[in-house]
Parts: sequence; structure tokens; C-alpha cells
Amino acid sequence: MQTLLRGGRVIDPAGGFDGTADVLVAEGKVAAVGTALTPPPGAKLIDATGLVVGPGFVDLHSHVHSVAGHRLQALDGVTTALDLEAGLMPVERAYAEAAAAGRPLHFGFSASWGGARAQVLAGITPDARIASSLAVLGNPRWQRSSSPRELAAWLSLLEGELAAGALGIGVLMGYAPTTEPAEFRAVARLAAKAGAPTFTHVRELVEMDPATPVDGSTEIATAAAETGAAMHHCHVNSTSGRHVDRVLHTLEESRQAGSRVTVEAYPYGAGSTAVGAAFIDPERLRLKGLGPSSVIMVETGERIADAARLEQLRAQDPGAPCLLEFLDEDDPRDLALLRQALAFPDAVVASDAMPVFWPDGSHDSTRWPLPPGGTTHPRTAGTFAKTLRLMVRETGAWTWLDAFRRCSFLPARILDDVAPAARAKGHLAVGADADLVVLDPAAVTDTATYADPTRPSRGVRHLYVSGVPVVSDGALQTEALPGRPLRGAVV
Repeated sequence: MQTLLRGGRVIDPAGGFDGTADVLVAEGKVAAVGTALTPPPGAKLIDATGLVVGPGFVDLHSHVHSVAGHRLQALDGVTTALDLEAGLMPVERAYAEAAAAGRPLHFGFSASWGGARAQVLAGITPDARIASSLAVLGNPRWQRSSSPRELAAWLSLLEGELAAGALGIGVLMGYAPTTEPAEFRAVARLAAKAGAPTFTHVRELVEMDPATPVDGSTEIATAAAETGAAMHHCHVNSTSGRHVDRVLHTLEESRQAGSRVTVEAYPYGAGSTAVGAAFIDPERLRLKGLGPSSVIMVETGERIADAARLEQLRAQDPGAPCLLEFLDEDDPRDLALLRQALAFPDAVVASDAMPVFWPDGSHDSTRWPLPPGGTTHPRTAGTFAKTLRLMVRETGAWTWLDAFRRCSFLPARILDDVAPAARAKGHLAVGADADLVVLDPAAVTDTATYADPTRPSRGVRHLYVSGVPVVSDGALQTEALPGRPLRGAVV
């Protein structure tokens, strides 16, 4: 079916266009952009007057591998949701299972550094499931440094995953923070040789752990400079905390010197991970200026009372999801730090969206509205709408053109070399993929909270994935599963 979006405020961040226009969608592509376009016979006509029409958001950092999670992200304006920080392994199975189940949004995965190391160093066979991945994060057996033989073995696994279609290499360095720095440089060399980016959760900063083998943000800047690899710094807000000014300065110096370092951020003061993660250790929390009470268990809502209780939970179920409060969003100084990370030149928005869990242990639901009792991080449902509220509507720090550049155009460009199909995403011109969001600029906002994290965002009036409506007139189309894989094409 052809669709004509008439009279909207059209934003094309690639060409710098911001003006009133019509957009014709046909056969999954943008067929025409102009004024007073004549609708083809049988085309569906959508009145977009007063609405903003732009390329759908490309989320480089989403851990939702389910219909339920994708639906929440669709109502947040996302059309492509990729798990690139952690990745899944084996990547062929991850792609096959997502395609077989159907997805509302486009999907894709990186090669999992953690999964490859777990297989070689601990004999843990990855099974491409997010629940299994969370459990592995808290397992100390894979977190040590590698022998030369082991290093070669897991690098070979990563190389095989890239050949199988992975969108780069996801490196969870923060979960194995004492490993030999030479191993990270070896990953960067592999990525540079393959023409694939890395996506790194950096290890601890020197301010937070003076005993760290190398400062996390300095490490990624140095590795990018030495190898020429394209290296993406994940959630710079959460790994930097109150040291974000110094970290951003380090990264900017590296970029000015020619390093290919990119940065992402999200607008929340609490992160989410497995309670067994290395940086949830009571002593490491102390070094960050935090404590056990900064940790909240996702599924029960328990705020940890003391170090003994935290150690108990880490021992009995290291994969249990938790929240970690690293900044106080009600403190103007901390809120300014979050905004500073988002405002960093060319920083992209990425959600770090987490799976939705229900009391019965299930991690997915095809019901809509979602069943009550679901728990997750509010960033799953609200990252992009909250960012637009903070940076465009409330502060005017960004124009709408800036917003679509950071939410759509720049994220897609990070993938251009590894996935040529990405070149049709993130912009709005003839021939581009018809992955479009149509939103109400005066109403777009997040509604998800830490207490009620599955409340969908408001203000997305229409969302098209390959030209198929996933959201129409603000209502989710539950039968729509048009998502397709975005795969790497490493030669």
C-alpha cells in the first residue's frame, strides 16, 4: 500500500531540510518528498499538519529481544533496535530466532566479546538468550586475563561471528575490569582489520578505582588512535558519573587528533544490570561514592540495606536484574551532568533498553496493553521521548533538526561501513527506507517511571517500519511485525 503524509513539518537531518512538505511512501521506501504531491490511486492519505515527520530513531543499544519490548520502543519513536554493546552469541541463532518469532522493529546484534570469552575461558556455551547473558555477566570464571592461546581462540570466535553477520564487536569491559589491556587493543586491531566498529562498556575510571589497569575512557581513546578502529563509547553518562566533564574532554582531544571515537548517552540517573556485575561489588560501589542502598532489585523492588545483603544476593542469583542509582535526577547539578553528556558534540541517543520481566518469570508477552506487573528500567519505554522533552521542548538546547541528527542520522552512520543496508536509514530523502516517525512536537513526552516502568511514551502519532504502520493515530497495531534483520557484511 502507498501512503501520502501530507503537510507535515518534514525533517531530513542528512540534507539539513526542515520545512513543510508531503512524503510519499511506496514499497517500503520514500518515493517522493515535495509540496502538493498528488496521491496515487488507492494511496492512504494521512494529514500530518502540525506534526513533525522524520526518520525513525536508530537505537544502537537495546537489550530488548521481544515483541513486548519492541512495542514499548515503537511508541518511543524507534524503528531499528540493535543490541551492540553486549551482543548475542551465536549471532546466527540470534538472528534466526528473532526472525522466526517476528519483530515490530528492525533488529541486529554485535559479536559478543563476553560470550566468546565465556566459551573459551569458562567452558560456558552461549545460547543467544538475554536471560542467559545476564547470568554469565556475574560469573567470575570468564573475567580473568587470557593466555596467548586463549586470546587467539576467542578472537577467532569473534572473527567468525563477524563473518556470520554481526554488526561489530560488543565489549563489556566494565564486567571484567582487571583484564590485561593488551587484550582490548587486540580486539581493536581485529575490528580495524575487519572494517567493523566496536561498542564498549568501558572499565572503571581512575577516579573511581585508582588500581584499575588503565582508565576506561583513556583506554578506548588510545586504542582507537593506535589501531584506527571505529570505537563507540557506550552510555558515557553512567560510566562517567560525576567525572563526565573530564571524560568528555579526553574523548574530544582524541577525536580532534583523528581518532574514530563516537559517544552515546541516555537521560537517566540510574542504570540497570545484573546484580553480580563486577562494579556492583560493595567495595567498588564505595570507590564510586555510592553504597548498597544505591542498588534496587528490579523484580522485587528491594532497596539493598547493607553490604551483607548485597553479597548474599550476588551469590545466590548473580544474573538477577537491578538498578544502580549513580546520579540524582532531582539534584540540578546532577541533572546538568546528564544534559552535558547528551549535548556533547555529535553524541547520539541510545537507550540501553532492558528486557521486561513478569512475576511468573516470563520475559515476553504478545498481549497489548502489556499485562500488569511488568518490571524493567523506564529507559526501555521512555529514552527518546524523555530526551526530546528535556533537550528540545523544555530547554531548547536542540532544534528538531539536531534531535533527528542525534537520534536517527548519526547512529545509522556508525554502521555504514559494516552494514551497507544502514545507508538507507536515518535520513528522509527519495530512496531512503520508509522507517518514519510522525510525532506531535508539543505533546511528545515520556510517562515511564522507576515505580511504573512499562508506561508507554506519548506523542508518537504514527510509526512506519519499511512502510508498514506499527503505530497509527497513536495506537499500536498489534498485528504488525514488519521488522527485518540488519546484518553486517564483513568481507
